Formats: sequence, C-alpha cells, structure tokens
Amino acid sequence: MPEGHSVHRIAKQFATNFVGHTVVAESPQGRFVDGAAVISGRELLEAFAVGKQMFLRFGEDEWVRIHLGIYGAWDFSGDILVDATIASANGRMGQTNQRGTVVSDRVLDSAGENSLTSIGAPRNSRVRMGEESQSGGVHSAHFPPEPVGQVRLRLMTETVCADLRGPTACELLTSARVHAVMDALGPDPQHEPGVAGRNRFTDRLRSKKTPVGQLLMDQSIVAGIGNVYRAEMLFRAGIDPYRPGTLVTVDEAHALWKDWVKLLAIGIETGQMMTMDGLRGKKWEAAMAHRADRHWVYKREGLPCRKCGTNIQLDTMATRKLYWCPSCQT
Repeated sequence: MPEGHSVHRIAKQFATNFVGHTVVAESPQGRFVDGAAVISGRELLEAFAVGKQMFLRFGEDEWVRIHLGIYGAWDFSGDILVDATIASANGRMGQTNQRGTVVSDRVLDSAGENSLTSIGAPRNSRVRMGEESQSGGVHSAHFPPEPVGQVRLRLMTETVCADLRGPTACELLTSARVHAVMDALGPDPQHEPGVAGRNRFTDRLRSKKTPVGQLLMDQSIVAGIGNVYRAEMLFRAGIDPYRPGTLVTVDEAHALWKDWVKLLAIGIETGQMMTMDGLRGKKWEAAMAHRADRHWVYKREGLPCRKCGTNIQLDTMATRKLYWCPSCQT
C-alpha cells in the first residue's frame, strides 16, 4: 500500500496539472459513472492529501475522495508538468523507461517507485504511457491513450490524462462528509504542521495501551505511516515496537513526530522512503536506486543490524510484518 509520501506526490501532480483547469471525467470501467457525470465539465479547484487519502474539490459541495489501498494506482499521460517540490534539480528525480532503469543521468529506483507517470500499487509490468521529451515533460504517442485495464476514473484536461485503477475508495462526497473523514484521521505534518499536530499525535499515542508498533500504523493516531516508515522510525528512535503507547514518554513521542516530519518531506521530494541519514555521492545514488541500500531494518530479516550486528528480527504484529532489532530497540 502506498504510504503518505506517495499520496502527497500524486496530489501535487494534480495541483500542478489539473487545478484551475476544466476537467472531463469518465468511468471506463463503469463503477463511477454517476460521480463522473457530476464533476465532468467542472473546474478542479483544489487537490490535497491527508495521510493515505486524497481529496479533489470541484465545487462548494462536490468532492472526490480516493484511497488507493493495496491495489490502487494512478497513471498519468500527456504533457505532464513537474511540480518543483517533487523534481529537484540535484538529480534526485526523473522518469523511468519500461524496464525501470535510469533515463539520462538521473537516479531512479529499480522498481520505478518515484516515477512521474505511474504512482501506486507495484506491478510486474508497470504501465508507461509516456516518453520523456526534450522540454522535460512527458508526452504520449497518442493522446488520450486508450484505457488499459479496469479504469475506475479517468480525468482529462486538454493536455493531461490521469487514470485510476483498483482503489479501495473512489467516492463523491459533500463538504460535511469530507470534514468528517478528515476529523477521524490523525495529524499529517503536511496538512497540520507545527505544535498543534505534534501535540495531537502525542496525546493520541500516549492514551493507548496498544503496542506502539501498532499505533504508528493506526491512521486515527497519525496519518500516512505504513509498514516501512513504522519499522524505520522505531529503529531510528531506539523504541521497542511492543512497548505500550502509555509507556512512550512525551519526549519520545515528540521525537517520533519530528522524525516523521523530516522523513515525510524527504519522501515527497525524492519519491523514496529514504530513512538512512548522511549518505552522499555514490552511496546516495545506490540508496535511491535500490531499497536494500536505504533502510535500516525493513526487509532485512536475518541480516546483521547495521549498528550493532544483531540479526534483524521479523515478527507478525496485527497481521503485518514487523522488522526490528532486538538489541538496539530496547
């Protein structure tokens, strides 16, 4: 399931390419026909993410809520403009070709995780609808392309097309329902920065006897954290994932929030869940290209801890895989 940084990147793509434009909406699959009819021909006024959910506002009381879940993904085609905050000039961002390799001299993940043209669920054969142009945009050979697969929602302007497949949720909501959904979510640093968000996270975390490893995955406690960030943040903090939330100190909770603010911003900029600090040059490039080089504990079960040498342990917590170091996290 895409974690918070990916959904923020999608929202930024919509803000750059769709907000302020009249949008044609269709449901090739047929499961969102009525909702598409309401918003088609309307101007997209706003696009933003809270945690793992994205909200698109088309009017005073017309919103679309999308939750990708495990299988959902967006594919973009056409003349895609790049948001400056997710395409820095330092070689951390770019497009991939069909094999997921490096285009030009920019560093790309081997799985295409930070692609501009396809964001969401991993696929054995990722759809590449565009080719890189000399101007830095992404152009498809035929626009708009024919829908591929079960497209729940297609949104189009005169120059850009976005196809949504396999989401857990794609629904038309009123403003009241949108606010109710957001109120039920924990704080998201990008949506609720500063002390207010930190304190709300701290209060919710420390009010529960549930293991902190579960609480960080609870979207009502904090929005956007998934399995990767959960494992990495607890390792970076040196906190046992089985410790009850009530036994996490205020200072520790504040430190977790501060780390989430930092890691989420890096993820939004680079497209990668980069959780190791201080990497430069070739080490940075290797980490950006391969997940095995950018995490402390995630997917490293049975391997020596990068700090203490103890084998990383793999457990199951609330049906999800948990990676942690029994020595460093005490």
